[in-house]
Amino acid sequence: MLLAIDIGNTNIVVALFHEEELVKEWRMFSDPNRTSDEYSSVLLSLMRDAGISQSAIDSAILSSVVPLLIGPFVTVTERITGKKPIIIGPGIYEQLPVTIPQSAIHEIGTDLVCNAVEAYCQLKTACIVVDFGTALTFTAIDDKGNILGISICPGIRTAVNSLFRNTAQLPSVPLEVPPDSLGTNTIHSIQSGIIFGYKGLVENLVSSIKEDMEAKSGFPKDKIQVLATGGLNSVLRPITKVFNTIDKQLTLKGLRRIAKIVL
Repeated sequence: MLLAIDIGNTNIVVALFHEEELVKEWRMFSDPNRTSDEYSSVLLSLMRDAGISQSAIDSAILSSVVPLLIGPFVTVTERITGKKPIIIGPGIYEQLPVTIPQSAIHEIGTDLVCNAVEAYCQLKTACIVVDFGTALTFTAIDDKGNILGISICPGIRTAVNSLFRNTAQLPSVPLEVPPDSLGTNTIHSIQSGIIFGYKGLVENLVSSIKEDMEAKSGFPKDKIQVLATGGLNSVLRPITKVFNTIDKQLTLKGLRRIAKIVL
């Protein structure tokens, strides 16, 4: 089995794949202060509880946007598999079916690379990946597999938490669609601004990106597919038609696909 690890700013997602089948998935908080011993103990305990033998795992692949956690998780995967993991980074980019702009080789988030690889291989056409994470990201890939560019803004929960932390009287609110945009109490007022505000942000930014993609590549903007991933895509899904496809496990699937290419 393949051990795939996606380390984000808020959560670490760990998955086990048998061939193309996702066998198991776990989440834990990202904490750069935890040691490899602590993470190993947690992960091995989760595997035991799931009835999965350590000996069944023969390879690992790692994506991280938290540099301080790369070292500890290299150690974790070596303990579990007995070999070094594949690390998503510039050293393997030339082997991938997507092309990264030279100016972004050392800057692009490795999770976005995984997203781009999986989205392009799935759709086989020009597309935009909208990833609802700690940051809300838009990755544009043309019909030849070139990453044309990326747009980044604060994620929905990041915006809510910032509002809660930096104001004296505004509470933290559930991320739910309010009855309408006319909030008549504090909770509905915040939900109106956040949910309908992000709906407008996503729809308008996708529209602008499509226009710029058409101008750069010549591919018709009305044929560009929009794929949403990340847990919070479900917040906007009921109130927008901007997404053609939803795949919450896109990053993990990208890791699996890259491992198959590189191994």
